[in-house]
Amino acid sequence: MAFAHLGCEKNRVDTEHMLGLLAQAGYGVTADESAASVVVVNTCSFIQDARQESVRTLVALAEQGKQLVIAGCLAQHFQEELLEALPEACAIVGTGDYQHIVEVLQRVEAGERVNRVSAVPSFVADEHLPRHRTTPEAVAYLKVAEGCDYRCAFCIIPTLRGRQRSRSIASIVAEARQLAAEGVQELILISQITTNYGLDLEGRPLLADLLRALGEVEIPWIRVHYAYPTGLTPEVLAAFREVPNVLPYLDLPLQHSHPEVLRAMNRPWQQGLTGELLQRIRDALPDAVLRTTFITGFPGEQEHHFEHLLDFVQQQRFDHVGVFAFSPEEGTEAATLPDPVPAAVAEERRGRLMEAQQPISAERNAAWVGRIVDVLIEQEHPGSGELIGRCARFAPDVDGEVRVRPATDGRTGTPGTLVPVRITGADVYDLEGEVVGVEAMVGAARQG
Repeated sequence: MAFAHLGCEKNRVDTEHMLGLLAQAGYGVTADESAASVVVVNTCSFIQDARQESVRTLVALAEQGKQLVIAGCLAQHFQEELLEALPEACAIVGTGDYQHIVEVLQRVEAGERVNRVSAVPSFVADEHLPRHRTTPEAVAYLKVAEGCDYRCAFCIIPTLRGRQRSRSIASIVAEARQLAAEGVQELILISQITTNYGLDLEGRPLLADLLRALGEVEIPWIRVHYAYPTGLTPEVLAAFREVPNVLPYLDLPLQHSHPEVLRAMNRPWQQGLTGELLQRIRDALPDAVLRTTFITGFPGEQEHHFEHLLDFVQQQRFDHVGVFAFSPEEGTEAATLPDPVPAAVAEERRGRLMEAQQPISAERNAAWVGRIVDVLIEQEHPGSGELIGRCARFAPDVDGEVRVRPATDGRTGTPGTLVPVRITGADVYDLEGEVVGVEAMVGAARQG
């Protein structure tokens, strides 16, 4: 049996739980799809490109004669269509049912064609569910909640994942301690809206409480993904500032800046808040690294709306920006809105926004030249011996990297370790530097 994983890091955690459950049940799982007769494919259905990638993967495996167990968001979204279109699909497993993967495979082995999809997903995993990590040894994702209660017009996630369901702080801390014992150096907290964590438990967000509890766990870096503006209260910002192992890295999926577009997106709560919030973050966290994402070509977006967004990006000077051209997703409100923007226009605007951001990213990176920062080493280049890693301003897979040379006294690092590095160069996306020798560390300590 083999596994194929597609989609986001929340999906990755689900894959890791399925791998853990199968290993516990005695199944042999390989990464080599060619050697397996059955392939479990954990799919994504967030945007059109993701759906197409999932379908291409499924068709390619089917044409190789593989039996398919289709899990994840595409399975939740199009269960009947997939069963009809792919005779090779021996099972469909929804986003709230992956914990039943062993039972599903047992039924498949008995000759049954299985549709295990709950109409309303309600499951959320905890620290007791087996898990086999697929990330590098030093990095782990920890899902603090599942689902979403917002109804952004462009997003299918609430339909596919259900309402928000938060884990308890005790459960999250227990899993964090397990990961610390495995040698994890960087823990990344994820959910659909991490700043809303705990709202369903106590009627108020509990992220500040969670961060302070995780401050007692021996993991050097704790990173928070998906911080929505309304949840960045003074209490949360104080926790970012005061808990030593919480990185001042904020991933803010703002999507747009113009009030009319935000209203059409069902994000009216964001109007008038964004500029004030960003200033409040910078006042509270002077070294804050700000990442965001935007959508161009949303239905009804006119050129003056886009120019507003372009000006906003140039004024705010984010560290990292991702831009997506709008694609209509079946089952969302946005798919039926009037005044669609031609795909070519949406893509052209995406390119213009990314082009405007590039010199800003280069400037933000250049400001780090001369600093001594910790770098998490992730790999060693087999030819040059150059080390590749990330400092706190770079999240894995979405941001840049740091290319690291050994110190002049020979001091170096190994994958999975944090080493002090003096940043000596920068470009649009990446940094480069040199491991700091003992003499330089002593000098820096005397100055600091």
